[in-house]
Amino acid sequence: MNAGFRHHGGRLAEACARFGGAPGQWLDLSTGINPVAWQAPADVAVDWRALPDPAALARLEHAAAAHFGCPPSLCAAVPGSETGLRLVARVLGLPGLYRPPAYGTYRAAFAQAGAIADFAGLPGRATALVLGNPNNPDGHVMPPADLLALLAHQQRHEGWLVVDEAFADCDPGTSIAAEVAAGRRLVVMRSFGKFFGLAGLRLGFVIAPPDVLQPLRDALGDWPVHAAALAIGTAAYADAAWISRTRRDLVARAAALDGLLERHGLRPGGACPLFRLITAPRAGDWFAPLARRHILTRPFADHADRLRVGLPPDDAALERLDRALAEVRADG
Repeated sequence: MNAGFRHHGGRLAEACARFGGAPGQWLDLSTGINPVAWQAPADVAVDWRALPDPAALARLEHAAAAHFGCPPSLCAAVPGSETGLRLVARVLGLPGLYRPPAYGTYRAAFAQAGAIADFAGLPGRATALVLGNPNNPDGHVMPPADLLALLAHQQRHEGWLVVDEAFADCDPGTSIAAEVAAGRRLVVMRSFGKFFGLAGLRLGFVIAPPDVLQPLRDALGDWPVHAAALAIGTAAYADAAWISRTRRDLVARAAALDGLLERHGLRPGGACPLFRLITAPRAGDWFAPLARRHILTRPFADHADRLRVGLPPDDAALERLDRALAEVRADG
């Protein structure tokens, strides 16, 4: 299997080259991106001829901050949360810690990044502890009180807690963005593309104290995101009706996916409705036979017992996955 499939989802061109078919013939379940994206109304105009307007950037950051529940002064737009995370790592300049399973960028972004088995073993020195909440790829959610206890530990040792909330829009009760403040060693990352289904826009946010935010803004310069991100992001964060409806719909569709997987003997795990992690002996072996049926999922390097499945966009896609799983089981 091409190692790229084990690195991250969304490699549809590689899937076509390896397993055949045109992109339109595939059902891509390899990511945790909402398959029913927010649609910009006709009055959301993008002027590609002009440089991005600083006033438009301020409007975007105010709209996003209102959505996150944090002060606008502590919220900076970045060209994707993955890029933002790498910049935060450079600003903090500390050895990183993460707890597997975890998003691969945590290890790549932070100097001397090391895995920890449990939080009881946190070192008594300055580190950047990076956690996904909900976590990718297993969908585990830590209660805010537990995160704040970890923050207290990091504060005592002059370290930082970095919470990646890329998937937190599905349930705002999981977020601690409102806890970010001057003098607190807490950074929260947010992603626009996951919940709103527009990952190609490459828009994210860093919520951080001023001593982290200012050098990050300096590194990005005067135009951190492009004109389409400014216009679309501002309008989307203001669409309260769509946000509320989508939160309900995602939970219902995730429950339908859970039922389907369980009928095929695959136990789904995770509390984030945008994806499920299947953990079972040789679960990764389902990747290739599903790909031969032009359904793309997410296997994992060095973990043959894991397979992540994204949320199908509609009933027809759910039925297609149902048929494919039945065929794979019948083939033995």
